[in-house]
Amino acid sequence: MIRIQKAKNPAHFKDFVQFPFELYKGNPFWVPPITKEELEVVDSEKNPVFQNADASFFLVYKNNKLAGRVAAMVNWVEVKELKKNKVRFGWFDFIDDLEVSEALLSEVVKFGKAHQLDFIEGPVGFSNLDKAGLLIYGFDEMNTMITQYNHPYYAKHLEALGYRKLAQWVEYEMKIAPFEEAPEKVKRFSKIISDRYDLKLLKFKKTNEILPYVEQMFELLAQTYNKLQTFVPVQPYQIKHYKEKYFRYIHPEFIKCVTDKDNKLIAFVIIMPSFTKALKKANGSFFPFGFLRVLWAQYFNNRASFYLIGVHPDYQNKGVTAMLFNDIQKTFNKRGITIVETNPELEENKAIQQMWKNYENRLHKKRATFTKNI
Repeated sequence: MIRIQKAKNPAHFKDFVQFPFELYKGNPFWVPPITKEELEVVDSEKNPVFQNADASFFLVYKNNKLAGRVAAMVNWVEVKELKKNKVRFGWFDFIDDLEVSEALLSEVVKFGKAHQLDFIEGPVGFSNLDKAGLLIYGFDEMNTMITQYNHPYYAKHLEALGYRKLAQWVEYEMKIAPFEEAPEKVKRFSKIISDRYDLKLLKFKKTNEILPYVEQMFELLAQTYNKLQTFVPVQPYQIKHYKEKYFRYIHPEFIKCVTDKDNKLIAFVIIMPSFTKALKKANGSFFPFGFLRVLWAQYFNNRASFYLIGVHPDYQNKGVTAMLFNDIQKTFNKRGITIVETNPELEENKAIQQMWKNYENRLHKKRATFTKNI
């Protein structure tokens, strides 16, 4: 027997956040998030995104046992400004039972119809800065802090329920060689582009040196990605939230910026040391030792992950990324980083993927969102 429960109280939300810990117990590739942070994301009083979004969170029980979860969301900036009448679904996890997955998605459809929306898409978060995409290739790879993992049967359920792929992302893993063996093309272009356009590379040693540029970074992100199909403008209060949430994880040396002759930011890259193994061992909690593991990973690590890259449209396809990568290569070598993973990139984002061809790489993960009219 199937029973649906809308999350209404702390116990419900705790079950909602904790369900994947049971579903993926013993799975060597699933990397758990921090439970406290997940609870804050779904809390309308703590997550500022609820200023421009509505959401409902559902649990499904089969024979009185918790069997799945899903979030139904509407981003009103997306609906009203971009004219996309879309209901989003995310936090989508379930046992391998079609009756369960169908019951969950039916609740999302009801939510969408109640808000006069036309189609459904997921799995996604509230905006394009949240985790997105169902893993469809690379099930023997661990997820990073900013991506999610799922069982192979998820996509089969969606297809069986009449959903089709909409957007598709790719992820790469690259080997980092010593600087002397780094791509000469990147080194050469870095110097040429810097001189040709009178550009300056900024390096940081302290977090407070970066903060004056954060708002410019988000402005640049909007200019970089506003033509992509998943783009939704990030609001000022969300910028403040992301600054507080993620910048504590980033070592200043892993952020590089490029400014023009007028000191205006025209490109940046943010890298994070890989917290995958630390989060795996932390198993959802910073205490008593999780925080120390994350802190250790920040300084002693041979892996890193790209988080964000932004390039002003006037400088795209002009080699500016070579300046960023030439200098970040030095930081990688200094800190003993030998493997780097990219963040998920839309397949149509060919410009940045051209950059990876300069390095020894492998396409190791693919993910997609699914959609249908409601």
